[in-house]
Amino acid sequence: MAERDDPETIGRRVQRLRRERGLTQRQLAEPAYTAAYVSTLEAGRVRPSDEALRHLAGRLGVAYDELATGRPAHLATGLRLRLTDAQRTLATGEAEVAAEQYGALLTEAEAHGLGAERAAALLGLGECALELGDLVTGREYFERAEQVLGDAPLPSRVPALRGRAVSHYLAGELRYACYLLESTLDELNRSGLRDPDALLLLYASAIGPYMDMGAHARAAQAAEFALALAPQVGDPALVARMHRSVARTLLAEGRIAEADASLAKATELYRQLQIRTELANCHWMRGYLYAQHGELDRAESELREALAMLSEKRAALYSSQVAVELADVLHRGGKSAEAARLLNGVLGDIGPERGAVHSAAAHRLLGIIAEDARDTEDAEEHYVRALSLLERAGAAGDLADLCRLLGDLLRRTGRVEAALDAYRTGLGHRTAPGTTTLGPAPAQPPL
Repeated sequence: MAERDDPETIGRRVQRLRRERGLTQRQLAEPAYTAAYVSTLEAGRVRPSDEALRHLAGRLGVAYDELATGRPAHLATGLRLRLTDAQRTLATGEAEVAAEQYGALLTEAEAHGLGAERAAALLGLGECALELGDLVTGREYFERAEQVLGDAPLPSRVPALRGRAVSHYLAGELRYACYLLESTLDELNRSGLRDPDALLLLYASAIGPYMDMGAHARAAQAAEFALALAPQVGDPALVARMHRSVARTLLAEGRIAEADASLAKATELYRQLQIRTELANCHWMRGYLYAQHGELDRAESELREALAMLSEKRAALYSSQVAVELADVLHRGGKSAEAARLLNGVLGDIGPERGAVHSAAAHRLLGIIAEDARDTEDAEEHYVRALSLLERAGAAGDLADLCRLLGDLLRRTGRVEAALDAYRTGLGHRTAPGTTTLGPAPAQPPL
């Protein structure tokens, strides 16, 4: 039950409602109480019992909660219904409209002291911000949601914790994202709070940063745990998200048919739910899968579909990341000029604080294209910028490949000592099929 207001506030409310209805204190009090009691109550000098408030609410024709807290009847229910509408709006791709809906709901929830609804609105605003590429604002909303839910059980706080981890992941802070997810998983499992929805959300969210860091064994384990939890989870959107994340690990392990099957399941679920961002991400992953196996025409088709869907929604960060993947496919298909135009067009939307891994991949690919055009100075500049981004993010698989490329360039231009330094740096980062962000698996750096 919601906490009651103080006696003075309740007294003023009773007096206002009584006068609006044209009742005397005696008429309001009878038959259970006296006019003197009502007078004392209206002056705020007595704390009314629940029984007294229920009597007065009945005489005044209002709900008990409205008299005790000032909240209109069914307010919380109405807000929850509107929260569902905002979730639907976000799910169908209108993040800016959804943000306006969530903002209005947050204002109302704060005005009436509705903690759970306030937290839900903050979570929605955080998801909208991530969708629109505003990672800092998104993280702030998730942090505020965590504060509102501070006394709630851990499973209730998991969506906010996961949102904060994803915002760090998209900003290129892979290790911290993994720390947040792993520490929450540890706490859930240690405390016995094995909520399937919460665990699935955390395991599925950890796969991306694990893969980018080259932690393939952990990614595979997280995928196995997520798949085992899926039958216990009733939320189809959550299950669809899990299938999309798991597909990436299956691909790294060479389990191509299973990866494609996982993506097909996710695509169908999201098509049913009309969640365009996640559906676009399924096309993105399928394009990545086809590119890894040299099916460039199919990869290009899937990635162009993903890019069109995300651009239509103005999801700047995600569409920029897909554009980098598409540019890699175009380059490998002999369309380097188009690839370079695409990459230069999106570099303003990604960088050290927003999509660091894909920003590095864009510079890496621009370096390769410059090398093909025999512009070694431009190529070296792009490789060095990519190396700085990847070292900050801790993307091990990509670092090894990039050190090989930089080392080869330095060796060809006669800087043997600098080339050896680049190769030595790369030797510390093991690579395997499917662990780089873009392109086929790289060769081992030469000694």
